[in-house]
Amino acid sequence: MVLLAVIPLTAFLAWGAAHAASLVASWTGGQPGGMALAWLVSFLLLWWVPLSWLERPRTAPPAARPALDALTVTVQIPVYNEDPQALRACLDSVLRQTRPVQRIRVVDDGSVDDDGNPFTYDDVRAELLRHTRAPSTPEVTWNRTPNRGKRHAQMTVLADDDADVFVTLDSDSVLDPHAVEEGLKPFADPKVTSVAGQVLVLNHDANALTRMINLLYLPFTRGLRSAQSVLGRVTINSGTLAFYRADIVRGAAGVYENETFRGRPMQMNDDSMLTFYGLLAGDTVHQPSSLVFTLAPERPGHYLRQQMRWMRGTTVRHLWWLRYLPATGIVFWTTVAEYVHILLGLAIPVAVLAQPDLRGHRGTLLLSGLVIATAMSYLMALRLFTVRRSDMTARQALLLFALAPVAALWRAVVLRPMYLYAMATCHRINRWGTRTTVEVGL
Repeated sequence: MVLLAVIPLTAFLAWGAAHAASLVASWTGGQPGGMALAWLVSFLLLWWVPLSWLERPRTAPPAARPALDALTVTVQIPVYNEDPQALRACLDSVLRQTRPVQRIRVVDDGSVDDDGNPFTYDDVRAELLRHTRAPSTPEVTWNRTPNRGKRHAQMTVLADDDADVFVTLDSDSVLDPHAVEEGLKPFADPKVTSVAGQVLVLNHDANALTRMINLLYLPFTRGLRSAQSVLGRVTINSGTLAFYRADIVRGAAGVYENETFRGRPMQMNDDSMLTFYGLLAGDTVHQPSSLVFTLAPERPGHYLRQQMRWMRGTTVRHLWWLRYLPATGIVFWTTVAEYVHILLGLAIPVAVLAQPDLRGHRGTLLLSGLVIATAMSYLMALRLFTVRRSDMTARQALLLFALAPVAALWRAVVLRPMYLYAMATCHRINRWGTRTTVEVGL
C-alpha cells in the first residue's frame, strides 16, 4: 500500500511543482506560462488528496477508557418503507456490539405498503423485544408516527433522551461488531463533538451499478472526509452511522426538525445539519475503524434520485457554511475552493476554444487532462484496499480498482451536469424524493 501510494503521490506533487516553476518563469520574463496558472490552481484545489492519506483511527488512552465505558449511548433508527430483512439485520448488528449500547430507539415514520395501507413490522418488533428482555440488554422503545420525515422521527425520541452520546443509524445498514466501540474513542478528546463512521457498500456485488457505487463513494468517504478529519473539520457525517454529543442534538430540538429554505421545509441533509451544529461547538472527525455496511441503490432511477437529493441538500448547506462559519476558518475557504473548482471546469474549456494560441493545442490539453484524471482516479481507488472484507475476494477488489477510470468518467459526464442542475434547483428541498416503497432488499 505504501509503495502503491508513494508513486502517484510523488507524481502528483511533481506535477504541481512543475507548473509552479513554469508560472514563476513566466512572471520573471521567461517562457510564457500558457495553462500553468490554471493547472496550478487545479492542483491546489485538490489539497485533500494527499492529506487524506495521513488519516489514522483515533485511539483512547487507558486513563480515558473508564469515562468512555460510563457513557450512556442511545442508538436512534428511523424507519420508513424498509425491507424487513434489512431492518432485522440492522437491529441484530446493534445487539452484537462489543461495547453494548444502553438504549435503542426505533421510530417508524408512517410506513405504507404499495396500496397505501399502513405497513408495520410486527414480527421484527416482537423479535427485538424478545431479545432484549434480560436485565443486561438495552432498553428498547418502538414508536410509530405519522409520516413527517426523518428529522421528526429522530427528534420524537431524542429531544428528551438524557443519554451522553446519540448514535444515528440508518435502517438499511449493518454495523461491524466493533463499530460503537471504535466510534466512541474520539470522544476521549473533549473538543470532539461528532464522529462519522466509515460507510461501505453492503450489496457491493449485486450488479454493475453497485460495483461502481463502491468506487464513486471513495473520493468523499475516504478522500475529502478523511482529509477534513485530519484537520478536525468534517463537514458532513453520513446519516448511515454518526455519533454526536447528545447535549448538542438536544439543544437543537425544535429548530433542527423545522429548518426551512426559501420558505420551504428542509426534508433532506439531516446529517449535514447535525454535523453543522457539531462544527459550531467544536471538532468533527471521521473514525475509519468504525465500520457500517449500507445497502446502495440497485436501479439507476433510485440512484439518480438519491444523488439529486444529496446534491440539492449539499448546495443549501454550502450557503449555511458560508454564512455562519468564520471567514478565517478551513470550512469557509474549502467551500469557496469547491466553487472555484466548478468554475474552472467550465472556464478552462471555454478559454482554450476562445484563444487561437491555445486552440491549436486542444488535443494535447485534452490528453493531459485525461491522463491526470486517470491517475487521480487510481490514486483514490487505492483506498479500496484499506479495508479487508471477508465478502470481497482479491479478484473482485482488483477488478474494481482496474475500473476506477470508468467511475471517474461517470462522475464527469453524468454527476457533474446533475450537480449544476441541482445547484440551480436547490429550492426543491421539501420532498424526500427517494423512497415511496421498499426499493432495496437485503
